[in-house]
Amino acid sequence: MKTWNDYKDYVKSVDDSSRRQMEEIEEIAVIVGAIIEQRQALGLSQRELALRCGIPQSSVARIETLKTVPNLETVLKIMQPLGLRLTVSHSE
Repeated sequence: MKTWNDYKDYVKSVDDSSRRQMEEIEEIAVIVGAIIEQRQALGLSQRELALRCGIPQSSVARIETLKTVPNLETVLKIMQPLGLRLTVSHSE
């Protein structure tokens, strides 16, 4: 049986555009995963986080399920009340 990592490796090998798209998805998933983890660690519901951020709860839900990709301003609005910081580094 093939794993998710096998599939990701296959998509990355198809062409440069597919590789870049998969890498972008992986990076977004890391950010969203950190948001979910911290929200849960703080014992906040999506609704409570949304109120602290000034955005609709439905937006938090769509972001957390990767149904939408937030813009940078929204990411920062969400991360701030969670005590998270966005760090930028050079790729390896």
